[in-house]
Amino acid sequence: MRIAEALRDRIVSGQLAPGADVPTEADLATEWGTSRGPVRNALALLRAEGLIETGRGRPARVSVHESTQRLDVQVPFTRWAEESGAVPGAVTQQFSRKRASARTAARFGIEPGDPVVEVVRLRLLDGKPSMLERLVYIDDVGRVLFAHDLDRISITELLTANGFLQGGVEHEIDAIAADQLDSELLGVAEGSPILRLHRVSHDADGRIIEVSDDHYRSDIVRFTFGAPGAAARSVHGGQFLRGLQS
Repeated sequence: MRIAEALRDRIVSGQLAPGADVPTEADLATEWGTSRGPVRNALALLRAEGLIETGRGRPARVSVHESTQRLDVQVPFTRWAEESGAVPGAVTQQFSRKRASARTAARFGIEPGDPVVEVVRLRLLDGKPSMLERLVYIDDVGRVLFAHDLDRISITELLTANGFLQGGVEHEIDAIAADQLDSELLGVAEGSPILRLHRVSHDADGRIIEVSDDHYRSDIVRFTFGAPGAAARSVHGGQFLRGLQS
């Protein structure tokens, strides 16, 4: 629906800030050259997604929900969600041991064809699809996972309990277009903007043990950064935000 997509883009980009009034049905109908029926349908869709709030006697407005999370603190998603009062969830989509491609091998500093373990998990907050994890582990680390139900654990905490302590984590955040898998599992339009958190984790000896890409619904999560000396923040623009580990 073009009207919903256009309004969603304005909200995600910040053109319509949290708490701002959404254009009235009459204004939107005029803008789009349509009747109020399609406009009401678009607003109902955005309301169902948690992007806008409506009430009797006042115009629709962009939802305002905010939480904070220091980016330099490694907090597993499951523990962070529970501490925030949300119910975390996971649905494993793929879990396999395979031979590393040339690109994957280069990332880990191993030989092409060496085994690695790949995991794709959909992460939920209060039952709502919020983030899609694409995780790749070096073989001796990833093999630990096969004895466990990945829908019920924090991988980070499991690996820590098995002696794989993180010696450092590098993060890179950017905006990308949702691919077909993102569209199917996160419930967003293919090609729509989503946030990507690329993570490279090292063990205590500096060896790379995990490379991952976390794809967030950009209508749910927003990252903002304070000036030097201030705490960096992750600000959730819908219902939730997450910590920075699996």
